[in-house]
Amino acid sequence: MPRIEAIDRSAVPADTPVLSGKVAAFAMLVSDDDTDFHEHAQGQFCFARLGCTRFIVGDLLCLLPPSRGVWIPPNIPHRTVVRGSADVRLVFFDEQISAQLPQQVCVMDVSPLMEAVVEALVMAPPEQDWEQPPFDHLIALSLHEIQESPRQPMMLPMPRDRRLAPLTAQPDVLPPELAELANHVGATGKTIGRIFQRETGMSYQQWRQQWRVLRGVELLATGRPVSHTAAELGFASDSAFISFFKQMIGCTPGAYLKS
Repeated sequence: MPRIEAIDRSAVPADTPVLSGKVAAFAMLVSDDDTDFHEHAQGQFCFARLGCTRFIVGDLLCLLPPSRGVWIPPNIPHRTVVRGSADVRLVFFDEQISAQLPQQVCVMDVSPLMEAVVEALVMAPPEQDWEQPPFDHLIALSLHEIQESPRQPMMLPMPRDRRLAPLTAQPDVLPPELAELANHVGATGKTIGRIFQRETGMSYQQWRQQWRVLRGVELLATGRPVSHTAAELGFASDSAFISFFKQMIGCTPGAYLKS
């Protein structure tokens, strides 16, 4: 029977997806879910056709709005969080295939071609011989797409310093201004700046701005209006948020969602 229908997540254990040969592909409707940290012996490619998913991989926060996918190599602990509803596609590749793909986590564009390939893999019969046409060609095409698709900056490195634990423990809450954060954690602004530069490669202000970009995309992709998004991100007006978004992303929020 084709596997395009929605399935319960318990049918695909987070730590032990069942591989039929080289590949396992699944379609899932997920609502308000949090997998906690887990890992797979297989490499995993994931994207949401609708909705927005969030991956925490080590010290990286990865955001996947529609048309963005993430590649996670084998044996890398990660956590998946969905706020609201998401129509998710998962493709697991065995270790031999995964060795041909990037050995680091990456977020990328999901082209219409890649989306069509994944849908074909999902529709494959459970006993499919993946080495026979057309599925051998589909696998090769999916590998090419993962290797060559443009990378997207939808990742935010999280600081590990224990003094900043209250900040990283609430990833949905707007990070405070530097002076407020310094007062809260009992460290000087210069000390916080050095921590962020050392552990994230960015100043605190740059990190906070990147957080606002990712959170803004997440809110818009899950149906929040511009006015709500602007207010939650601390902007004084909708126009100020639109200007910020265009400066950081290269287009307005409306144009981004249409693309």
